[in-house]
Amino acid sequence: MKNAVGREIPEEILKQTGKDVFKGSFVKHLAEYKAATHTVAPVMDPSYSKVVDSIEEVLKKCGIRDGMTLSFHHHFREGDYVVNMVMEAIHKMGIKDLTICASSLGKAQNPIVPMIEDGTITNIQSSGVRGKIGEAISNGKLKGLAIMRGHGGRVRAIETGETHIDIAFIGAPSADDMGNCRAIGSQNGADCGVLGYAAVDAQYADKVVVVTDTLVPFPNVPASIDMTNVDYVVKVDAIGDPTKIATGAAKPTTDQRKLLMAKYAADFMVHTPWYKDGFIYQTGVGGASIASTKYLAEHLRKDNIHIGVAMGGIAQAICELQHEGLIDKIADTQDFDMASIEDIKTNPNHYEITTSQYADPFNKGAYVNKLDYVILGALEVDTHFNVNVVVGSDGVITGAQGGHPDTAAGAKCTIVIAPLLQGRIPAICTECTTVTTPGETVDVVVTDYGIAINPRRQDIIDAVKDTNLPICTIEELRDTAYKMVGTPDPVQFGDRVVGIIEARDGSIMDVVRQVKKAEI
Repeated sequence: MKNAVGREIPEEILKQTGKDVFKGSFVKHLAEYKAATHTVAPVMDPSYSKVVDSIEEVLKKCGIRDGMTLSFHHHFREGDYVVNMVMEAIHKMGIKDLTICASSLGKAQNPIVPMIEDGTITNIQSSGVRGKIGEAISNGKLKGLAIMRGHGGRVRAIETGETHIDIAFIGAPSADDMGNCRAIGSQNGADCGVLGYAAVDAQYADKVVVVTDTLVPFPNVPASIDMTNVDYVVKVDAIGDPTKIATGAAKPTTDQRKLLMAKYAADFMVHTPWYKDGFIYQTGVGGASIASTKYLAEHLRKDNIHIGVAMGGIAQAICELQHEGLIDKIADTQDFDMASIEDIKTNPNHYEITTSQYADPFNKGAYVNKLDYVILGALEVDTHFNVNVVVGSDGVITGAQGGHPDTAAGAKCTIVIAPLLQGRIPAICTECTTVTTPGETVDVVVTDYGIAINPRRQDIIDAVKDTNLPICTIEELRDTAYKMVGTPDPVQFGDRVVGIIEARDGSIMDVVRQVKKAEI
């Protein structure tokens, strides 16, 4: 069955998952539902201790067994130790058929690949997967399905009961003996700034385990996760390496091509109707997206305009502008570098929000709905303005949706930055390998060869028509790319569906098939 972005979704996948095809970004507006519930073991005896000596012991106390769903968060990104620590203990116990529900998985979790291959892990739910886990899934080694959701979609799945978490593991830099935990306070310097991804897990999981390297006196406040949602606390030697948070896409760029696109994006924004005092802004994690903030600051100073709220994942550039007085408040869901982690410790106008507050499409109003601008990256953009941020040009899962579909749906002006060519592969193409964000929510595409505006947005077209910006059509960008390197051959996939791309509302945006082995 074809969905609203023209992707064919196999009937067997619809039956297997019980899901519907994607019918549009806002079709479930005001559709009522009953929130899920969870099992609670009340702590009434004041002599009872939540502190457990080891991961192995806490797994036994939680009743670990085959077929459970376990959750993790990724605030430490490539520096995370908790997933591997817990899964190694589980593997030694011989537990099988687990579902991992993580806010994201990356190269730091490469050691769990053998557990995918031997059936310890049979299903994965995540914003996305990078590294060897993505390769394993794309090559058909995961026995079940990989379900990839945006950050808001993950919260929705848990809140509605579509995903029920048996045990949630929360890596916390500090905690007290009752489980009040914070994203700062580690005696080992292992702070991560915020714990917003883990908030929904703590609220809805049957068992919640805080894993920390620093036990502090009660009460550890203000707590990101409070004791009323925590069952056990385990102290370990180390939970993560914060120096590896700013890795990969989260690093600032010195690439001249990316800097050019960043300048185009900032120059474009100042000609649109929402560029006025107090606008609300988010930039993505990519180098060009981060650089666009610095170029935007030049306009802010010149025009005597300031940003009311900067939100989402936060990096040093945003903090510096806030100190300068160019930003009023920072609403933080994830810290991308040490500077932002240090800033939230002392800056009262830099505050933590949960992923539900940030992006959940099924709550009563999320921060993303107040965005004026969001600047995002892409692996591919097609001529319908659909975007792919998960599957590489070789068909291998290599990225994550993150907040991409959430912010695109919420912002008044969604700007996607993508180079015309990724290596020798056109990033602007006739049809994306996989659709992760629908074109109806993407307004502008900025490349190093020009800027294309979605024809749906005649208001934006009119706003910039008399500027010197290099405006062109998306088809012209595609044609330029194809002339430079030729029309790419489509990726060869096998028949088996190894993963699905969920839309924010839980319907199926696209499927990911097993990569076809090259014939020699």
